Amino acid sequence: MCFFNINIFTIYNRKIKNTFFTITLISAFAILIVGCNQQPTASAPTADMQQKTYHWKMVTTWPPNFPIFQEGVDRFAAEVNTMSNGRLNIKVFAGGELIPALQTFDAVSQGSVEIGHGAAYYWAGKIPAAQFFTAVPFGMNAQGMNAWLYGGGGLTLWREIYDRHNLVPFPMGNTGVQMGGWFNKKINTVKDLKGLKMRIPGLGGKVLAKAGGTPILLAGSEIYTSLERGNIDATEWVGPFHDERLGLYRAAKYYYYPGWHEPGPVLELIANKAAWQSLSDDLQKIIEVAAASANVWMLSQFEANNLSALRKLKEEHKVEVIPFPDEVITALRNHTKEVMDELSSGDAEFKKVYDAYTTFSRDNDAWNTLSEAAYQKTR
Repeated sequence: MCFFNINIFTIYNRKIKNTFFTITLISAFAILIVGCNQQPTASAPTADMQQKTYHWKMVTTWPPNFPIFQEGVDRFAAEVNTMSNGRLNIKVFAGGELIPALQTFDAVSQGSVEIGHGAAYYWAGKIPAAQFFTAVPFGMNAQGMNAWLYGGGGLTLWREIYDRHNLVPFPMGNTGVQMGGWFNKKINTVKDLKGLKMRIPGLGGKVLAKAGGTPILLAGSEIYTSLERGNIDATEWVGPFHDERLGLYRAAKYYYYPGWHEPGPVLELIANKAAWQSLSDDLQKIIEVAAASANVWMLSQFEANNLSALRKLKEEHKVEVIPFPDEVITALRNHTKEVMDELSSGDAEFKKVYDAYTTFSRDNDAWNTLSEAAYQKTR
C-alpha cells in the first residue's frame, strides 16, 4: 500500500484505524494468554519453587528514563512484582548502566543477567532471521505482526530460533508505523540515496545499501550527537513523539514519511532459558501476561501521542515534513525484494521464516482489503 500521495494527517488517520486492534486485543487478552500453547512447557512447581523469592537483573537497549520504551520496561517490572506478591523482583538497568546497550542479547544469552529488552533486528549479525520478529520493509503493520505472532505461528518460529541461544522471547511493545527519518538534504530522486550515511538498522539498512547508501547501526543515545556532528547524514528513529523529545529537529532540516522500513516494529523481551526454567509455572505465566500487557500499553501510547508531537514539530519548530517521491518508494520496494531473495537463497533458516511470514502476510492483506481498508474508504 502506497502512502506518498496523501498528506501526513491522512497517514495518521490511517494509523488510527489500528486502534480497533488495540480495543479488540485488550478485550481478548485473557483468551489469548490462557489459550496460548506456544510458551515453553514448565514442570510442575515444587513447594520450594512456590516459596522461593527471585531477584533478577534486567538490561535494556534504551537510554535511561526513555519515554514509553524504558518506561514500559519499568512498568513491566513493577507489574511482575505486584502479581507475584514480591516473589519475583526485577531490577531494571537502562542501556549503559550495567552493560553497553547493544550487548543485551549476549548478556541474557550467557546468563550474566536473567532478562532483557530490545529489538530483534539488533542481533541480525548473529541471527539474520531474527529481523522478521521486529520489522520487514513494506511488510505488516502492528496489527498484522501481533496477529502473526500470537495467532499465526510466528512466536513458535521465534522461540525455535532463539532456543539454541538459550533464550525465550516474547513480544513486548510496538511503535506502530514509523516516520521515514531525518535528512540533511532533500531526497528528490534515487540518486540522492547514493553515498548517504544513515543510521538505519535491520533489513531497512540492507535495502538502503542496495540503493547505494551506507547503513550505520547506533544506539539511541548516540544518534543526536552523530547527526549534529555530521558523522551521519540522516537517521531514522521512531516517530514524532520520540523524535521531538530527542531534539532531532535541531540537527536535521527535513522530516520524511512514511516509514517504509518499519511499518510495525515489534520490541522484544528475552529471558535466559535456564532462569526461565527455574521459575514455577505461575511465575512464568505472570511474566507472559505482564509482557502482553506492556505490548498493548506501548503501542497505545504511541498512537495517543504522535499527532500532538507532530503538530509541535511543524508549528513550533517549523520542521518541513515531506513525503518520499514515488520514484524513491518504488526503487526501495524493488530493492527490498532483491534483498529478501538474496538472503533466503543463502540461509535456510531465513528462508523458512520468510516463507512463513510471506504466507501469513498475503492472507492478512487479503482480509484487510475487505475489512480495515474497505472500512477506511467509507469514512
